[in-house]
Amino acid sequence: MVNVIKKHSISFELAQKMVDAAVAKARELGVSENVAILDDGGNLKAFGRMDGASVPTIEIAQNKAYTALFGVSTQEFFNFIQGDPSLLVGIPSLPRVAAWGGGFPIKVNGEIVGAIGLSGAPTVQNDEDCAKAALALVSDAVPTKR
Repeated sequence: MVNVIKKHSISFELAQKMVDAAVAKARELGVSENVAILDDGGNLKAFGRMDGASVPTIEIAQNKAYTALFGVSTQEFFNFIQGDPSLLVGIPSLPRVAAWGGGFPIKVNGEIVGAIGLSGAPTVQNDEDCAKAALALVSDAVPTKR
């Protein structure tokens, strides 16, 4: 008999609501964003590209979300690798890895069910603020530290 595991993944409905919440926050801030929600396996679940968000930041948003599947925000990930020259050079060269702020894991009861990544605004802080607005829809997904 083959053993299997049970896991949870973000639903399309929640992913789309999170995109909408991030876009609403971006409008409030007066910025344009690309918002990517990935499932727990790194597959695109929902995406929004606001008018004016630059084309290269489409991929960056998805890469930030993918990197957050490591279990920490992309800013925390950068803080971890920045003190080790070999990690600082090697890790960001990997495909789909983005080591700067704007990506967060989406956790429910401590389990990663997906991730969100934003890119396109003038500052990383804008990206993070919009992501946090979306994460507020998931009770225990709101990050406690930057």
